[in-house]
Amino acid sequence: MRISYQYKLKPNKEQCEIIDNTLNMLRHQYNYQLAQRFDWYEQNRCSLDRCPLICYLPELKDRPNKASQEKSLVQLKKDRPWYKKVHSQVLQSVCDKVDQAFDRWLKGDRNGKKSGRPRFKGVRQYKTFTYKQFKQHHFVDNKITLSKIGEVKVIVHRPIPKGFVIKTVSVTKKANGYYVTLSLDNKEVPTIKPDFDTNNIVGIDVGLIDFYVASDNTRIAAPKHLRKAEHKLKSVQRKVSHRQKASHRRLKAIKKLGVQHKKVADTRKDFHFKTANKLLNKYDVVVVEKLNIKGLAKTRLAKSINDAGWGQFISILTNKAENAGLKVIAVNPNGTSQICSNCGHTVKKSLSVRMHHCPVCHTHICRDLNAAINIKNRGAHGLKAQFMSSKTSH
Repeated sequence: MRISYQYKLKPNKEQCEIIDNTLNMLRHQYNYQLAQRFDWYEQNRCSLDRCPLICYLPELKDRPNKASQEKSLVQLKKDRPWYKKVHSQVLQSVCDKVDQAFDRWLKGDRNGKKSGRPRFKGVRQYKTFTYKQFKQHHFVDNKITLSKIGEVKVIVHRPIPKGFVIKTVSVTKKANGYYVTLSLDNKEVPTIKPDFDTNNIVGIDVGLIDFYVASDNTRIAAPKHLRKAEHKLKSVQRKVSHRQKASHRRLKAIKKLGVQHKKVADTRKDFHFKTANKLLNKYDVVVVEKLNIKGLAKTRLAKSINDAGWGQFISILTNKAENAGLKVIAVNPNGTSQICSNCGHTVKKSLSVRMHHCPVCHTHICRDLNAAINIKNRGAHGLKAQFMSSKTSH
């Protein structure tokens, strides 16, 4: 099982300068390696889709890849000795980032989805570097030893679970300070809980009025973190717009604005974690809708949908379920609020109609509760089919 823990760092003034300089050097190297990839792409592609029988074809150049760019780091340290202050693994991680960004653009991810053309990183836009290997004894009590930086104090708000080994360490600069993220691994943790009960199942329907309505008629009101913080954000944003561009006062105002936005994001994330814990402590199987959140976020409800953070919540719920040996199932959302959960009759209604009334079986319940029950039934049906297929295969 792979999990990650994040702690806040308390570096001294000298260590802060080293981290900032490291991030700046890595940013330059990222942009340089990305430019190499773009040069290769532009020089080896042809904008024409047809050509005459006799034509001149230029010689194709070797494509820069992760291995070739990692080899060039040796010469880089000879030409620019100040790069010797950066750990070799940290420099190599830049090649990984460039390789992933470029391949996602040309080939797409493992699901075949392509991302946009990678952008060059501007000042203060490169915020994380990673040590790909880490020795366990370098993290003792409330201090962590980072190569080329030194021993840094850490606020350990929770201990590392027994049996977990630190695999990688990432240092991130955020609006309110520096953080370290430890990637932990323990292969002995079982993937399925020993007393896993397939009948202990619940379906949840996420929304904007209620954050979710469960099939057992429990509901949690939408907290609307961004809406509540809009007044503070507006006043801080006004200060940023009134400051002269490229001035120190503007940079200070931007930092304060970043801190305020981070407070909103942290509060939302804390709410998501606590809500996921409540569900997984009570149920072994949680069924959710497979929503097109990106598409919904382009509608006029975009601000409220982004404020709710459905995507982040489902991601947290899924990861915590996997770590606990439980299960989260995503089902097709089509017709969950239109079909009667009692008799299966389709009752068409607009989004403004908040109650479900079936003319056939005379069921009269909340629209969201009706959808949650349908979601649970679809998840239970899929789980039984999966269980039966696994039995026949054995």
